[in-house]
Amino acid sequence: MKSIAALQAVVTATPFDGEPSDAELDAIETEMPLILADVDLLDAQIMTIDRAPTELDERRIRRARRRVLAARRDLINRAVTVSGGAA
Repeated sequence: MKSIAALQAVVTATPFDGEPSDAELDAIETEMPLILADVDLLDAQIMTIDRAPTELDERRIRRARRRVLAARRDLINRAVTVSGGAA
């Protein structure tokens, strides 16, 4: 049986520093409006978990859903524009 220490150099040949790359950070920044809209929607839904939603809660959830859809639309339109495709 081989020792794991003998294979360690092969397994850890490229050390991972745990930090996101610049490209990953740019992607996160691009998607941040959608992420924040999703968080707002979740917050609105979480508030009604243990009780019946009031009319105000329903409006808050509906507005949050619209913001999520608008953020998704904007993100997709921006991606299509950047890639040069036609929708």
